Amino acid sequence: MPAPQRRDAVVVTVFMAALLVLPLVLGPSRYMLSVLMNCAGLSLVAFGVWITFSIGRINICQAGFALIGGYAMAILLSRWGVNFWLALPLAALVAGIAGGLIGAFILKLKGIYFAMLTICLTEAIRLAFLNGGDFTQGSHGITGLPQPFAGDSALPMYYLAVGLLALGLLVTWRVHYSRLGRIFRAMRLNEDLAESFGTHVWRYRVLAFSIACGLGGLGGAYFAVFTQSVYPQSFTVEHSIYYMLFCFLGGLEFVSGALLGAFALTILFELLSQFQQFQTLIYGVLMIVVILLLPNGLMSIGMRNEGNKP
Repeated sequence: MPAPQRRDAVVVTVFMAALLVLPLVLGPSRYMLSVLMNCAGLSLVAFGVWITFSIGRINICQAGFALIGGYAMAILLSRWGVNFWLALPLAALVAGIAGGLIGAFILKLKGIYFAMLTICLTEAIRLAFLNGGDFTQGSHGITGLPQPFAGDSALPMYYLAVGLLALGLLVTWRVHYSRLGRIFRAMRLNEDLAESFGTHVWRYRVLAFSIACGLGGLGGAYFAVFTQSVYPQSFTVEHSIYYMLFCFLGGLEFVSGALLGAFALTILFELLSQFQQFQTLIYGVLMIVVILLLPNGLMSIGMRNEGNKP
């Protein structure tokens, strides 16, 4: 097993084991459980950005597909009375199909052109829901969504978040450490060369983007139920930039990079809340310092002699 894959396996095992037992340590603290649920949901959405990076595209529209998933979930639950356990995968499927249809046209672009277009796409999706009339309730959003578990305990929703995180990890792991992942990495290095060896580059691009958007939609659907509401401002371009930062900070060569980055940055932001008006400034400075000192992400610490490439 290559060194990056071994490190990925260790980090994933430790993280998932810790998340399973943390409620026993934290006790009935709803605040701490909410922070961890937020981290898990953000990681799930960020996995999609990480997969898009694996084909050499900078994805700044993940928030838009999280919004599609959130609204799909809200409409299925509140308007059509669909069961939660059916609505959850359907919301992810809607986002994935939307990603595939849109990706079939925009994935021909590369570099800064693709990145700029995805920014516009996020805003276009947000405006579409903002001006959706009675169907989306405009700026008022859709509120009062039912949660799948009765009672006041936060534990069921917490373990749902952990379960969805495990699912996102499994999908991303299977994609990266498989023949499909090798094809994606070959496309990232040189699409023309990959195509010369018989790889249907366009088809694989669309597949990668569909998987990425599906994960974003799944995360958005979870957040809609977690907060019991969804608004056009629930996911914006700013959120998409954060999802990218999670991947950069954790490490783009590691499946667990998005996971580590999301937990580290989200918990750091909560810890800095005591500094109030200086919170964002300190947060930004710390991120810049870490990225400058660790250009290959937190997962690369101590790997100088092992090599960072899978």
